[in-house]
Amino acid sequence: MNIQIGLCQINPVVGALEENCSRILDAAKRAVDQGAVVLAFPELVLSGYPPEDLILKRHFIEDCWHYLEKLASELPTEAISFVGAPHLIDGRVFNVAAVITGGHIVAIYQKMILPNYGVFDEKRVFAPGRIPLIIQAGAARIGIHICEDSWYRNEDAVQLLKETRLDLLLNLSASPYHRGKRHLREKTLRDTANFLNCPLAYCNMVGGQDELVFDGGSMIIGADGSVLARAPQFQEDLLLASLTSTPTTTFTPESEPPLRRIVHTPMPPSRNHTPSAESRIEPLLDDLTEVYSALQTGLRDYVNKNGFRKTVIALSGGIDSALVAAIAVDTLGPDRVAGVTMPSQYSSAGTREDAEQLAINLGIEFFSLPIESIFHAFLAELLPVWEGLPPDVAEENLQARIRGNIIMTLSNKFNWLVLTTGNKSELATGYCTLYGDMVGGYALIKDVPKMLVYELARWRNQAGVVIPPTTIDRPPSAELRPDQADTDSLPPYDVLDAIIERYVERDMGVDAIVGDGYDPETVKQVSRLIDLSEYKRRQGAPGVKITPKAFGRDRRMPITNAYRERVKGA
Repeated sequence: MNIQIGLCQINPVVGALEENCSRILDAAKRAVDQGAVVLAFPELVLSGYPPEDLILKRHFIEDCWHYLEKLASELPTEAISFVGAPHLIDGRVFNVAAVITGGHIVAIYQKMILPNYGVFDEKRVFAPGRIPLIIQAGAARIGIHICEDSWYRNEDAVQLLKETRLDLLLNLSASPYHRGKRHLREKTLRDTANFLNCPLAYCNMVGGQDELVFDGGSMIIGADGSVLARAPQFQEDLLLASLTSTPTTTFTPESEPPLRRIVHTPMPPSRNHTPSAESRIEPLLDDLTEVYSALQTGLRDYVNKNGFRKTVIALSGGIDSALVAAIAVDTLGPDRVAGVTMPSQYSSAGTREDAEQLAINLGIEFFSLPIESIFHAFLAELLPVWEGLPPDVAEENLQARIRGNIIMTLSNKFNWLVLTTGNKSELATGYCTLYGDMVGGYALIKDVPKMLVYELARWRNQAGVVIPPTTIDRPPSAELRPDQADTDSLPPYDVLDAIIERYVERDMGVDAIVGDGYDPETVKQVSRLIDLSEYKRRQGAPGVKITPKAFGRDRRMPITNAYRERVKGA
């Protein structure tokens, strides 16, 4: 028999229940019109993912059920639809897949394995399911998983399906992106399909939600681990495919295996067989294209889902602000991006010229608002307080805070979203000014290490030079004092990024990092800067996660933290 599948890879908005229902209905109707009879949607597609503490609000859960029942009455009766939603059962809320056919909710599967690491907090708000669910649709047996359920073969979510001779396993997922995730994800799904000896249809969410980006890439994997179909990354899509299965003995109530729940329902007949002709395998993006697309997706959805008309960026003439501006224009268009340069007496002619040239290249609105007179006015007022003290970091940070005040005032006046320009290397070490260059609404490259900033800038210029080459080639400097260079305060960025990657993303200790060949004093300096800068990061704007462990919800360290590693031999 043929199972005509439609994987509806859509981009919901957290909390927008009516809008999400409309998206679900539109995708379902298109899939059925093209012959699909089994429809899968992403995890928690009705509520959006992650709903976080909305789940703790009983009225929100009640509203979700209201819209789920409404969906059931409106979804095409010619298909069996699997829709992700939160649901209250016996006083506990579960992350569920609702099975809908014939205008009714015929079954509810409760997610069994709740991730509680990194960015995930599902045990905080959901109760775990205990029993697998199998849908006996005519002669076809369809198993259901929700995301993490397919990740661990030694857990009941997989083990209890092993002996059921499934014709298909559906996985409804909201799997966030980070670099390298797609390889791990595909390998895991291949292993599960092979272990259960059945095809696995994986429907992943797409879009941005605050700091998370979902990259889509929904796929169908054969029992042998081969990829039979794949949707594109970072865009909504309807992936259609036809699977051929050989029916075996149908379960009867008397023959149903223990520790599993089986719901029987007819398999709707397909109106045509076009999905088999439409099956396609979209190519995977290369690394830098993928990262750039993730940053675009996160920015686009944060701006649009929160209703901002326009964005504004402080253009210093440096590479970080140049990259942020390029991504913003590529994502939103030049009419929705403004640039502001705020030079001081320490700003070089080169950076001033590069900021203006970047704005011209990108075709964006551009303002030049020098801060020198404002800076001197501040100093005149403060002089009685610190007369006789030599200039230091206070005067440097004052300039950054003046700029922060100006750009936030423009934000207030025009309802523009300020895009901050700090990268991960700076945020890690605290090489940034609180209430200065850190102010803003969205920190687009907060999880992008400095060396990757250079890679992305060069990659972007291959499609047409928009970032002035002098911006890329010039040694980085905050330009807050004469002849300042980043290397006055930090190790070279190639060394710094390697240490940050080990200390932050891999949780390696100082001794272990030194064992990898790095200078002991440099490692101690960097680790100390990272530890001491938590208070700054805690007050920073959200931004796109693109590494395996980002600052923020992915890595949670105490601000008041007296622990220092005991270094061997010290």
